[in-house]
Amino acid sequence: MHRFLASALLVLTFATAAHPAEPAAPAGTTKGVIEITKTQRPADAIVLVGPDAHQLVPERGDETKWTFADGILTASPVWDSLITKDNYADFRMHVEFNVNENKEAKDREADGNSGVYIQLRYEVQIHNSHAIPEAEYTASYGGSIYRQKKPDRLVGKPPGEWQTYDIAFRAARFVDGKKTENARITVYQNGQLIHDDYAITGKTGAGEKEGPEPRPIKLQGHHNPVRFRNVWIQKLNLDGKPAPEPR
Repeated sequence: MHRFLASALLVLTFATAAHPAEPAAPAGTTKGVIEITKTQRPADAIVLVGPDAHQLVPERGDETKWTFADGILTASPVWDSLITKDNYADFRMHVEFNVNENKEAKDREADGNSGVYIQLRYEVQIHNSHAIPEAEYTASYGGSIYRQKKPDRLVGKPPGEWQTYDIAFRAARFVDGKKTENARITVYQNGQLIHDDYAITGKTGAGEKEGPEPRPIKLQGHHNPVRFRNVWIQKLNLDGKPAPEPR
């Protein structure tokens, strides 16, 4: 009997070592949140732009010049943005986008410009940047944390081709109104890691002032008909709790 129990324990120990449980993402970081080879949308994710409708609303007022048809949401030709109905702190987000080419742009930054504004505070830039040489690439171009950090590698595609952002975001932490931890972000563009748990030092560009409150996510309208499809977002708690399994 004792010999049988010892054998069973040995088998169990070996099986556990061979197939260890997957660890939860470390607390306080966005590392390990995105497994880029797993492309399924999590069961609890909210579809913001789907094949039949979108769930975004005008940032200001009730009117917008954004259009939706055949599963594609096209940005307004004027300064006109859409935001989520809900507010977000920690989250994972998937965005598919297709930039236009604006040959009449008076400056390079105005070509195919849009962006994902996290909490209305921090912008992940969308831009027609494919042809910009690395030596001339600044933090104002595609994939950048706007005017704060360039992407770690340049992987943008030409206008007319669909691209992806996969974003994991952990909101800044505040205690008694004072920031105690910077917001952190991991971004994959077209399946390539371009920001690895970067600590965002403050609001970007025209973003709103940092604060402890969860805020909406904005798709920026910046005078360019940038297109979006298959956009979803999953709320997380990046204080050590694992995310639900994908469906």
